[in-house]
Amino acid sequence: MGMIRAVVFDWAGTTVDRGSLAPVRTIQRLFSKHGVNVSDEAARRDMGLPKREHLRRLLATIDPSAGESVLDDYYAEFVPMQLEVLRDHLDVLPHVVDAVTELRRRDIRVGSTTGYTREMLDVVAARAREQGYVPDCAIVPEDAGGGRPHPYMMYVAAARLARYPLSAFVKVGDTHADIEEGLNAGTWTVGVSETGSADRETLEQAGAHFVIATLAELTPTLDEIEARLARGMRP
Repeated sequence: MGMIRAVVFDWAGTTVDRGSLAPVRTIQRLFSKHGVNVSDEAARRDMGLPKREHLRRLLATIDPSAGESVLDDYYAEFVPMQLEVLRDHLDVLPHVVDAVTELRRRDIRVGSTTGYTREMLDVVAARAREQGYVPDCAIVPEDAGGGRPHPYMMYVAAARLARYPLSAFVKVGDTHADIEEGLNAGTWTVGVSETGSADRETLEQAGAHFVIATLAELTPTLDEIEARLARGMRP
C-alpha cells in the first residue's frame, strides 16, 4: 500500500457530463422562464455549491431584493427541471474508468462528493454504474449537514471509506468550490481544467496543489503526491 489512502472525486465536470452542462442548462432554462437570460459564465460562477445555495447566489445578483420565499419558488421549479435535463448529460468522461482501475490496483479507496441532491445523484450514479464507474461512496450535502465549501462531506466520505488521515487524501474536482472543500478538509487538491467549469488560472487561484487538463494526467500527479508524502510533506 502506498501513502495515499483515498481519492475523492467530484461528479459533473470531473467524472461525468463534460462541461457540467446539465446544471448550466437547467439554470438557464429556469431563469429564462422568468424572463432573464443567464450567460454560461454567470451560471458557472458558483458551480460546485449545493444547488439551492447556487441558486441563492445567482438570484441575489439578478434581484437583490428577492427573499427566501422567492428562492423557495425557484428551487421548487429547479428540481424537476434538473432531473429532466440530467438524463441528457450522463456520459462518464474519458479516462475515468482507467484512472479508477489504477487506484484500485494501488489499494486506494475511491470516494465522491457533489453539489447534487441525493435524488439527482441517484440518476447520475445509476448511469455511471452502467458505464463502469462505481465509487466506493457517494456523498451528497444532506448526508453531511452541509455542502461545499465546508469540509463536512469529506469527513463523511472518510468515515464511509474507513481510511485516514485526511492529509493522505486527494480531492479532485473542476470548480473553485471543490478546491475549497479539499483545502478546508486538509487534503491534497487536484483541479481538472478542461472538462468542467473552471479554467487553470481559476483553479490555481483557488489554491489547488496541482491542476491537470483531464484525468489522463491523474496517475503521475498521484506519484508526485506520494513522493511528497514520503518526504514528510503535508497538504
